[in-house]
Amino acid sequence: MNSKTIKLTTFAGIGALMLSGCVTDPVTGERKISKAAIGGVGGALGGYLLGDLIGGKNSRTEEIVGAGIGAVAGAGAGYYMDQQEKKLRERTAGTGIDVERQGDQLVLNMPGDVTFDLNSAVVKSQFRSALDSVASTLSEYPSTYIDIYGHTDSSGSDSYNQGLSERRAASVADYLGTRGVQRARMATMGYGESQLKCVPETSEADRQCNRRVEIRIAPVTQSDVNAAQ
Repeated sequence: MNSKTIKLTTFAGIGALMLSGCVTDPVTGERKISKAAIGGVGGALGGYLLGDLIGGKNSRTEEIVGAGIGAVAGAGAGYYMDQQEKKLRERTAGTGIDVERQGDQLVLNMPGDVTFDLNSAVVKSQFRSALDSVASTLSEYPSTYIDIYGHTDSSGSDSYNQGLSERRAASVADYLGTRGVQRARMATMGYGESQLKCVPETSEADRQCNRRVEIRIAPVTQSDVNAAQ
């Protein structure tokens, strides 16, 4: 059984649970899984976001400290992320970027149909102003790690999708870097088609839902700095 067959078999069971939970955003037209459906599958999708940072926290912290970026006091992390979340929601309203809160972390979901052309890793010119808003906010709140994840739909080969997802994540990181976000804060990873968000893929809307880039933003705390020293 090849890897694509295994993936499709795995997601078929999850898809049965979430089929009735896919909804359409009335503003962007994007199809996504409702929060109720996400709860119903117990975090089966998107659980990778709850793991360690790309490359490990200690090595990333050393790079960030080396770049002269300070930490957030432990008790102040929640407030720091509250303020950043507020700014991001205000500045990205109506752009198609979805801002989610997960504890003291933020996840930005940027659907591929508004970020990239089909089979392209070049950020669309009309979406750059939205990324400019993200970059300006990230620059205002520098004491954070930034993980950027690229995804594709399930059309095409595994190897092609993997490479495309990596290029998309790198493209977003490169763009943010040109807008003043410190490179030491950012790391990228491509997941190809392994983390489908809308399953099963039965329409172009489902495929657009799965062509996306996500950004996870986590606070750099003093305990992180102490552990890395």
